[in-house]
Amino acid sequence: MKSKFLTTVAALASLTFGTVAHSETLRLSHQWSNKDVRHKVAEMVAQDVAAAGVDLEIQIFGSKSLFKPREQYRPLSRGQLDMTVLPLSYAGGQQPAYNLTLMPGMVKNHDHAARLSASPFMAALEEKMADDDVMVLVHGYLAGGFVGKDKCITAPDDVKGLQTRAAGKAFEQMLAGAGASIASMASSEIYNAMQTGVLNAANTSSSSFVSYRIYEQVSCYTPAGDVALWFMYQPLLMNKSKFDGLNADQQKALMDASAKAQTFYLEEAKKQDAASEQVFRDAGVEIAQMSQADFDAWRALAQETSYKSFVADVPDGQALLDMALAVE
Repeated sequence: MKSKFLTTVAALASLTFGTVAHSETLRLSHQWSNKDVRHKVAEMVAQDVAAAGVDLEIQIFGSKSLFKPREQYRPLSRGQLDMTVLPLSYAGGQQPAYNLTLMPGMVKNHDHAARLSASPFMAALEEKMADDDVMVLVHGYLAGGFVGKDKCITAPDDVKGLQTRAAGKAFEQMLAGAGASIASMASSEIYNAMQTGVLNAANTSSSSFVSYRIYEQVSCYTPAGDVALWFMYQPLLMNKSKFDGLNADQQKALMDASAKAQTFYLEEAKKQDAASEQVFRDAGVEIAQMSQADFDAWRALAQETSYKSFVADVPDGQALLDMALAVE
Protein backbone atom coordinates (compact mmCIF):
# COMPACT_ATOMS: atom_id res chain seq x y z
CA MET A 1 0.00 0.00 0.00
CA LYS A 2 2.81 2.38 0.95
CA SER A 3 4.62 1.63 -2.30
CA LYS A 4 1.44 2.28 -4.31
CA PHE A 5 0.91 5.63 -2.54
CA LEU A 6 4.46 6.80 -3.26
CA THR A 7 4.12 5.78 -6.89
CA THR A 8 0.89 7.77 -7.21
CA VAL A 9 2.50 10.87 -5.67
CA ALA A 10 5.47 10.55 -7.99
CA ALA A 11 3.18 10.23 -11.00
CA LEU A 12 1.21 13.33 -10.01
CA ALA A 13 4.44 15.26 -9.49
CA SER A 14 5.70 14.28 -12.91
CA LEU A 15 2.46 15.45 -14.50
CA THR A 16 2.45 18.83 -12.77
CA PHE A 17 6.17 19.61 -12.72
CA GLY A 18 6.94 22.68 -14.80
CA THR A 19 3.41 24.03 -14.72
CA VAL A 20 3.26 25.16 -11.08
CA ALA A 21 4.74 28.63 -10.57
CA HIS A 22 7.05 28.91 -7.60
CA SER A 23 6.04 31.76 -5.33
CA GLU A 24 8.47 34.68 -5.21
CA THR A 25 8.57 37.80 -3.08
CA LEU A 26 10.67 40.71 -4.31
CA ARG A 27 11.88 43.57 -2.13
CA LEU A 28 11.75 47.04 -3.70
CA SER A 29 13.47 49.98 -2.00
CA HIS A 30 13.21 53.72 -2.58
CA GLN A 31 13.68 56.96 -0.64
CA TRP A 32 10.40 58.80 -1.27
CA SER A 33 7.05 59.17 0.46
CA ASN A 34 3.97 57.28 -0.69
CA LYS A 35 2.64 60.46 -2.32
CA ASP A 36 5.59 60.75 -4.70
CA VAL A 37 5.24 59.80 -8.38
CA ARG A 38 8.18 57.41 -8.09
CA HIS A 39 6.38 55.50 -5.34
CA LYS A 40 3.26 55.42 -7.50
CA VAL A 41 5.28 53.91 -10.37
CA ALA A 42 6.57 51.18 -8.05
CA GLU A 43 3.09 50.65 -6.61
CA MET A 44 1.56 50.33 -10.08
CA VAL A 45 4.06 47.62 -11.04
CA ALA A 46 3.46 45.77 -7.77
CA GLN A 47 -0.34 45.91 -8.12
CA ASP A 48 -0.37 44.78 -11.77
CA VAL A 49 2.01 41.91 -11.06
CA ALA A 50 -0.17 40.80 -8.14
CA ALA A 51 -3.27 40.98 -10.34
CA ALA A 52 -1.59 38.76 -12.95
CA GLY A 53 -1.84 35.80 -10.56
CA VAL A 54 1.64 34.41 -11.23
CA ASP A 55 2.69 33.88 -7.59
CA LEU A 56 4.87 36.97 -7.60
CA GLU A 57 4.67 39.64 -4.90
CA ILE A 58 6.55 42.93 -4.68
CA GLN A 59 7.00 44.41 -1.22
CA ILE A 60 7.76 48.15 -1.32
CA PHE A 61 9.97 49.70 1.33
CA GLY A 62 9.70 53.46 0.84
CA SER A 63 10.94 56.52 2.74
CA LYS A 64 14.50 55.07 2.89
CA SER A 65 13.28 52.44 5.37
CA LEU A 66 15.38 49.60 3.92
CA PHE A 67 18.49 51.30 2.54
CA LYS A 68 19.84 54.84 2.61
CA PRO A 69 19.16 56.75 -0.64
CA ARG A 70 22.69 56.61 -2.02
CA GLU A 71 23.33 53.05 -0.81
CA GLN A 72 20.87 51.11 -2.95
CA TYR A 73 22.73 50.38 -6.20
CA ARG A 74 25.50 48.28 -4.68
CA PRO A 75 23.19 45.88 -2.78
CA LEU A 76 21.03 45.71 -5.92
CA SER A 77 24.03 44.67 -8.00
CA ARG A 78 25.01 42.08 -5.40
CA GLY A 79 21.57 40.51 -5.19
CA GLN A 80 20.96 41.74 -1.64
CA LEU A 81 18.10 43.90 -2.97
CA ASP A 82 15.74 42.89 -5.77
CA MET A 83 14.43 46.22 -7.10
CA THR A 84 14.81 49.96 -6.58
CA VAL A 85 13.61 53.27 -8.00
CA LEU A 86 16.86 55.20 -8.06
CA PRO A 87 18.39 58.34 -9.56
CA LEU A 88 21.04 56.52 -11.58
CA SER A 89 23.62 59.25 -11.02
CA TYR A 90 23.64 58.22 -7.33
CA ALA A 91 25.70 55.26 -8.58
CA GLY A 92 28.13 57.51 -10.45
CA GLY A 93 30.86 56.51 -8.02
CA GLN A 94 30.61 52.88 -9.16
CA GLN A 95 29.99 53.70 -12.84
CA PRO A 96 31.16 57.23 -13.76
CA ALA A 97 29.25 57.00 -17.06
CA TYR A 98 26.00 57.27 -15.08
CA ASN A 99 26.81 60.89 -14.25
CA LEU A 100 25.77 61.69 -17.82
CA THR A 101 22.14 61.01 -16.82
CA LEU A 102 22.22 64.21 -14.76
CA MET A 103 24.07 66.67 -16.96
CA PRO A 104 23.03 70.36 -17.09
CA GLY A 105 21.27 71.36 -20.31
CA MET A 106 21.44 67.85 -21.78
CA VAL A 107 17.67 67.26 -21.93
CA LYS A 108 15.37 69.80 -23.57
CA ASN A 109 11.94 68.57 -22.45
CA HIS A 110 10.08 65.43 -21.40
CA ASP A 111 9.52 64.10 -24.91
CA HIS A 112 13.21 64.57 -25.63
CA ALA A 113 13.94 62.65 -22.43
CA ALA A 114 11.77 59.76 -23.66
CA ARG A 115 13.71 59.70 -26.94
CA LEU A 116 16.96 59.55 -24.98
CA SER A 117 15.63 56.55 -23.05
CA ALA A 118 15.01 54.69 -26.32
CA SER A 119 18.29 55.70 -27.95
CA PRO A 120 21.67 54.00 -28.55
CA PHE A 121 22.98 56.23 -25.76
CA MET A 122 20.74 54.49 -23.23
CA ALA A 123 21.53 51.09 -24.74
CA ALA A 124 25.21 51.78 -24.05
CA LEU A 125 24.42 52.60 -20.42
CA GLU A 126 22.31 49.46 -20.10
CA GLU A 127 25.32 47.41 -21.20
CA LYS A 128 27.23 48.88 -18.27
CA MET A 129 24.33 48.05 -15.95
CA ALA A 130 24.31 44.47 -17.20
CA ASP A 131 27.98 44.20 -16.20
CA ASP A 132 26.80 45.03 -12.66
CA ASP A 133 23.97 42.44 -12.88
CA VAL A 134 21.39 45.24 -13.11
CA MET A 135 18.63 45.83 -15.66
CA VAL A 136 16.05 48.55 -16.35
CA LEU A 137 12.34 47.79 -15.98
CA VAL A 138 10.92 51.31 -16.23
CA HIS A 139 12.68 54.26 -17.88
CA GLY A 140 11.89 57.74 -16.64
CA TYR A 141 13.27 61.27 -16.39
CA LEU A 142 12.01 63.96 -14.03
CA ALA A 143 12.56 67.69 -14.43
CA GLY A 144 13.33 70.09 -11.64
CA GLY A 145 14.37 73.58 -10.70
CA PHE A 146 15.91 75.75 -8.00
CA VAL A 147 14.83 77.07 -4.63
CA GLY A 148 16.35 79.95 -2.68
CA LYS A 149 16.07 80.46 1.05
CA ASP A 150 16.33 84.24 0.77
CA LYS A 151 16.51 85.04 -2.96
CA CYS A 152 15.54 83.76 -6.42
CA ILE A 153 17.91 81.60 -8.45
CA THR A 154 17.71 81.99 -12.23
CA ALA A 155 21.18 82.87 -13.57
CA PRO A 156 24.70 81.69 -12.63
CA ASP A 157 25.46 84.96 -10.78
CA ASP A 158 22.57 84.25 -8.39
CA VAL A 159 24.33 81.33 -6.63
CA LYS A 160 27.66 83.08 -6.03
CA GLY A 161 28.60 82.75 -2.35
CA LEU A 162 25.59 80.57 -1.47
CA GLN A 163 25.72 77.20 0.30
CA THR A 164 23.95 75.10 -2.30
CA ARG A 165 22.72 71.53 -2.64
CA ALA A 166 23.09 70.16 -6.15
CA ALA A 167 21.71 66.85 -7.36
CA GLY A 168 24.67 65.02 -8.80
CA LYS A 169 28.33 65.55 -9.58
CA ALA A 170 27.84 67.46 -12.83
CA PHE A 171 25.56 70.06 -11.24
CA GLU A 172 27.94 70.40 -8.32
CA GLN A 173 30.78 71.15 -10.76
CA MET A 174 28.70 73.69 -12.66
CA LEU A 175 27.45 75.45 -9.52
CA ALA A 176 30.95 75.51 -8.03
CA GLY A 177 32.07 77.10 -11.29
CA ALA A 178 29.45 79.80 -10.66
CA GLY A 179 30.94 80.50 -7.22
CA ALA A 180 28.62 78.45 -4.99
CA SER A 181 29.76 76.36 -2.03
CA ILE A 182 28.50 72.79 -2.35
CA ALA A 183 26.77 70.69 0.31
CA SER A 184 26.17 67.12 -0.87
CA MET A 185 23.09 65.32 0.43
CA ALA A 186 20.07 63.32 -0.70
CA SER A 187 16.96 65.28 -1.65
CA SER A 188 15.23 63.85 1.42
CA GLU A 189 17.66 65.86 3.58
CA ILE A 190 17.07 69.29 1.99
CA TYR A 191 14.24 70.29 4.33
CA ASN A 192 16.27 69.91 7.53
CA ALA A 193 19.32 71.54 5.95
CA MET A 194 17.23 74.55 4.93
CA GLN A 195 15.58 74.67 8.35
CA THR A 196 18.90 74.63 10.23
CA GLY A 197 20.65 77.12 7.95
CA VAL A 198 23.02 74.61 6.38
CA LEU A 199 21.62 75.45 2.92
CA ASN A 200 20.77 78.74 1.20
CA ALA A 201 19.74 77.18 -2.13
CA ALA A 202 19.06 73.80 -3.69
CA ASN A 203 18.02 72.05 -6.86
CA THR A 204 16.19 68.77 -7.26
CA SER A 205 13.14 67.36 -9.03
CA SER A 206 9.75 69.08 -9.05
CA SER A 207 8.18 66.08 -7.31
CA SER A 208 10.82 66.01 -4.56
CA PHE A 209 10.31 69.71 -3.89
CA VAL A 210 6.64 68.95 -3.24
CA SER A 211 6.84 65.56 -1.50
CA TYR A 212 9.47 66.87 0.94
CA ARG A 213 7.48 70.09 1.56
CA ILE A 214 10.43 72.34 0.67
CA TYR A 215 7.94 75.19 0.11
CA GLU A 216 7.81 75.54 3.90
CA GLN A 217 11.47 76.59 4.05
CA VAL A 218 12.11 78.88 1.05
CA SER A 219 11.16 82.31 -0.25
CA CYS A 220 11.53 81.71 -4.01
CA TYR A 221 11.06 78.82 -6.44
CA THR A 222 12.29 78.58 -10.03
CA PRO A 223 10.32 75.69 -11.58
CA ALA A 224 11.02 73.86 -14.81
CA GLY A 225 9.15 75.85 -17.43
CA ASP A 226 9.65 76.41 -21.13
CA VAL A 227 13.35 76.14 -20.38
CA ALA A 228 14.45 73.39 -18.00
CA LEU A 229 18.10 73.09 -17.06
CA TRP A 230 17.60 70.15 -14.71
CA PHE A 231 16.56 66.67 -15.88
CA MET A 232 17.46 63.51 -13.99
CA TYR A 233 17.11 59.89 -15.09
CA GLN A 234 15.33 57.95 -12.31
CA PRO A 235 14.44 54.43 -13.49
CA LEU A 236 12.98 51.38 -11.80
CA LEU A 237 15.85 48.89 -11.74
CA MET A 238 16.03 45.18 -10.97
CA ASN A 239 18.75 42.69 -10.18
CA LYS A 240 19.21 40.87 -13.48
CA SER A 241 19.96 37.44 -11.99
CA LYS A 242 16.79 37.67 -9.90
CA PHE A 243 14.77 38.49 -13.04
CA ASP A 244 16.40 35.64 -14.96
CA GLY A 245 15.48 33.29 -12.11
CA LEU A 246 11.74 33.98 -12.48
CA ASN A 247 9.63 31.70 -14.63
CA ALA A 248 8.33 32.86 -18.01
CA ASP A 249 4.87 33.86 -16.70
CA GLN A 250 6.38 35.91 -13.89
CA GLN A 251 8.80 37.63 -16.25
CA LYS A 252 6.00 38.49 -18.67
CA ALA A 253 3.80 39.87 -15.90
CA LEU A 254 6.66 42.02 -14.68
CA MET A 255 7.52 43.35 -18.15
CA ASP A 256 3.86 44.05 -19.01
CA ALA A 257 3.37 45.92 -15.74
CA SER A 258 6.58 47.87 -16.31
CA ALA A 259 5.58 48.94 -19.83
CA LYS A 260 2.27 50.28 -18.51
CA ALA A 261 4.04 52.06 -15.64
CA GLN A 262 6.53 53.67 -18.03
CA THR A 263 3.71 55.29 -20.00
CA PHE A 264 2.19 56.53 -16.74
CA TYR A 265 5.59 57.83 -15.55
CA LEU A 266 6.08 59.97 -18.66
CA GLU A 267 2.57 61.40 -18.47
CA GLU A 268 2.92 62.20 -14.77
CA ALA A 269 6.40 63.68 -15.20
CA LYS A 270 4.94 66.24 -17.59
CA LYS A 271 2.36 67.23 -14.98
CA GLN A 272 4.81 67.50 -12.08
CA ASP A 273 6.35 70.84 -13.05
CA ALA A 274 3.13 72.87 -13.33
CA ALA A 275 1.69 71.11 -10.29
CA SER A 276 4.74 71.93 -8.18
CA GLU A 277 4.61 75.57 -9.23
CA GLN A 278 1.01 75.79 -8.06
CA VAL A 279 1.85 74.19 -4.70
CA PHE A 280 4.62 76.73 -4.08
CA ARG A 281 2.41 79.59 -5.27
CA ASP A 282 -0.37 78.49 -2.92
CA ALA A 283 2.15 78.41 -0.07
CA GLY A 284 2.99 82.06 -0.70
CA VAL A 285 6.41 81.41 -2.24
CA GLU A 286 7.61 83.79 -4.99
CA ILE A 287 7.84 82.17 -8.43
CA ALA A 288 10.75 83.04 -10.74
CA GLN A 289 11.20 82.00 -14.36
CA MET A 290 14.44 81.08 -16.09
CA SER A 291 14.87 82.86 -19.43
CA GLN A 292 16.51 81.47 -22.55
CA ALA A 293 19.44 83.82 -21.88
CA ASP A 294 19.76 82.36 -18.35
CA PHE A 295 19.68 78.84 -19.77
CA ASP A 296 22.34 79.67 -22.35
CA ALA A 297 24.59 81.13 -19.64
CA TRP A 298 24.23 78.00 -17.51
CA ARG A 299 24.93 75.71 -20.47
CA ALA A 300 28.03 77.67 -21.47
CA LEU A 301 29.26 77.30 -17.90
CA ALA A 302 28.44 73.57 -17.96
CA GLN A 303 30.46 73.07 -21.13
CA GLU A 304 33.52 74.53 -19.40
CA THR A 305 32.98 72.60 -16.15
CA SER A 306 30.69 69.54 -16.12
CA TYR A 307 31.06 68.42 -19.75
CA LYS A 308 34.82 68.93 -19.79
CA SER A 309 35.28 67.07 -16.50
CA PHE A 310 33.10 64.17 -17.59
CA VAL A 311 35.10 63.63 -20.78
CA ALA A 312 38.36 63.81 -18.83
CA ASP A 313 37.24 61.36 -16.13
CA VAL A 314 35.44 58.69 -18.18
CA PRO A 315 37.45 56.62 -20.71
CA ASP A 316 34.59 56.49 -23.21
CA GLY A 317 33.14 59.78 -22.00
CA GLN A 318 33.42 61.69 -25.28
CA ALA A 319 31.70 58.89 -27.22
CA LEU A 320 28.87 58.71 -24.67
CA LEU A 321 28.49 62.49 -24.61
CA ASP A 322 28.35 62.61 -28.39
CA MET A 323 25.72 59.84 -28.43
CA ALA A 324 23.56 61.76 -25.96
CA LEU A 325 23.93 65.07 -27.80
CA ALA A 326 23.05 63.37 -31.09
CA VAL A 327 19.52 62.62 -29.88
CA GLU A 328 17.26 65.35 -31.28
